[in-house]
Amino acid sequence: MHILEVEHISKSFEKTEVLKDICFTLEKSQVLSIIGSSGSGKTTLLRCLNFLEHADQGTIKVNGELIFDATDPSYRKEAVMRRNLRHFGLVFQSFNLFPQYTALENVMLAPKLSAAKEKDYKSHKKEILASIEEDALKYLDMMGLSDRIGNYPHQLSGGQCQRVAIARALALKPDILCFDEPTSALDPELTGEVLKVIKSLAEQKMTMIIVTHEMSFAKDVSDQVIFMNDGIVLEHGTPTEVFENPKEERTKQFLGMLNT
Repeated sequence: MHILEVEHISKSFEKTEVLKDICFTLEKSQVLSIIGSSGSGKTTLLRCLNFLEHADQGTIKVNGELIFDATDPSYRKEAVMRRNLRHFGLVFQSFNLFPQYTALENVMLAPKLSAAKEKDYKSHKKEILASIEEDALKYLDMMGLSDRIGNYPHQLSGGQCQRVAIARALALKPDILCFDEPTSALDPELTGEVLKVIKSLAEQKMTMIIVTHEMSFAKDVSDQVIFMNDGIVLEHGTPTEVFENPKEERTKQFLGMLNT
């Protein structure tokens, strides 16, 4: 069974069609990289998967369960959206950490807010918060940040902030971890630091979708690659197929410009 099935997703902003009939599947433990020029729809696709935007058409299934159907208004209700959000974690390109919270507090925040809405929260608050803190410490340690848990974002480097953001996404225990150009706000030295972390997650068989301009990294870490152009999936295949033997002329042009 596919862990993710995206079928006929379309999205427009006013009269501009940004996504056009997007379809793809993803297997558990696979890494899918999405490449393409700016404005091709990559980030909008991620935002639709994470319900930061609502697709105008199409369906999304996770583990065989229909979690979004654009034709059914019930999938837009807050309770349904909150339940379905658990399937995805999103790491933004600009970190989006809360400056008033420490690294540990940033990682704990979303799980605490989610837990507070559960029926048994008040009667088991102490145990629930202890478990959330234990998980947060584990994920920060995984990111090599055990000695930075009390630091605020302004006391951390860009690479450290992005690793906190990754720990925060992992703390939600998503089925699929999504990255939106996770190194675009970093200098070259810090880029390598973050890419190393993402590669280690791939080695641990974390299912991931990565929007990236790092072509060599995408080729190295991915099981599948999608090339998007003008809101459509123009090419979809293995890294070897897309990077070394592209079928579409536009894909060849895009990759050729990167190699010049």
